[in-house]
Amino acid sequence: MRLSSAGSGKVARSSVHHPLFARRYARISVALESRLGMAGVRERLLAGLSGRVIEIGAGNGLNFAHYPAAVAEVVAIEPEPLLRKLALESALRAQVPVDVVPGAAEALPVKSEAFDAVVLSLVLCSVRDVTRALSEARRVLRPGGEVRFFEHGQGGGRVMTLTQRTLDRRLWPALNGGCHLSREPVAALREAGFELGPLRRMLLPERGPKLPTSYCVLGTAWRPDEPGRR
Repeated sequence: MRLSSAGSGKVARSSVHHPLFARRYARISVALESRLGMAGVRERLLAGLSGRVIEIGAGNGLNFAHYPAAVAEVVAIEPEPLLRKLALESALRAQVPVDVVPGAAEALPVKSEAFDAVVLSLVLCSVRDVTRALSEARRVLRPGGEVRFFEHGQGGGRVMTLTQRTLDRRLWPALNGGCHLSREPVAALREAGFELGPLRRMLLPERGPKLPTSYCVLGTAWRPDEPGRR
């Protein structure tokens, strides 16, 4: 196993506890699989992956059913106790081996350069320290390994951006498990030293009113290979 008792820093495993949000999220996320087409987004997010994968912030494990057979193992990190329990149940139904592990994105309890791919799915909005979380993602990814990401963030022009930032300063994070609306995941990945690949900006829902959570991006990035390394 690539699991280790410590990552690059220490974050209490019990420091993330949002029971009301977790129950609401678990209920809503399942409904949105068909209503917003999230099942199809998950298929595109994970298509073509192989080898050993770490999923950071696995939630209730809705990605697990979409991992292709070429994936040898998924280590799924989830800090919230109720969501982790639901993820464990999802792991039992998965077609690939999934090990659900408590831990925080800012201090992953796994060894360095142990994974062929990192999956980030609606998680960068809610981590406490985006820079540190992405530094950890880079640490555990082998040189040349890839990041698959699906995130929501800032978008929609000046008025919507102002609305997102205002909500972030008010009650939104407290009511939604630490979620922030105005973060910029693509810029954060670039600043963390990842090489960006193809990405697709999209609205969810595609039709109907544009919400502060509607501005999403689906894409791929890589940890640069080290010169001279074979």
